[in-house]
Amino acid sequence: MTLFRGQLAPAGQVHDFHPPVGRCGLYWTVPVPEGGLTFSDGGKTAVLQLKGVEVIDQPMWPKFEAKTTPARMDIRIIWKATDRKVSYNDPQKQFRMDGFMAVSHLEAAVEVPSIGFSWKSGPPGSSKAKFAIIGDEVNGKYYNPAPGA
Repeated sequence: MTLFRGQLAPAGQVHDFHPPVGRCGLYWTVPVPEGGLTFSDGGKTAVLQLKGVEVIDQPMWPKFEAKTTPARMDIRIIWKATDRKVSYNDPQKQFRMDGFMAVSHLEAAVEVPSIGFSWKSGPPGSSKAKFAIIGDEVNGKYYNPAPGA
């Protein structure tokens, strides 16, 4: 998550929060604890809720070796599928997705204790993503040209 002061431009970037590179070498990933992701309404609604995720604040990212400061993040994302079905299958790229367009809302809070900074978004109803899909995806070695094969 990136916070800007003024214009949405590199010069206005004041914070950039993301997980550090993990021990396994993955970037921008965090483990989801038991119960952190729930589904309801027959799989048409999903809620991801994470509290106290250890992240870093790296305001000068993506500059090489930009300074980092330890931070924490709480996040709650709600996806609600619509009735609009979407499918995509690309054998060349070994990628297939089947699902439904969705409405997505986000609530987030961050804290950088060492500099006394904290920020909290509005409640989930105050934000809305322009694009979201809830469904199934397969890729790479799990890809099969014919679904269900």
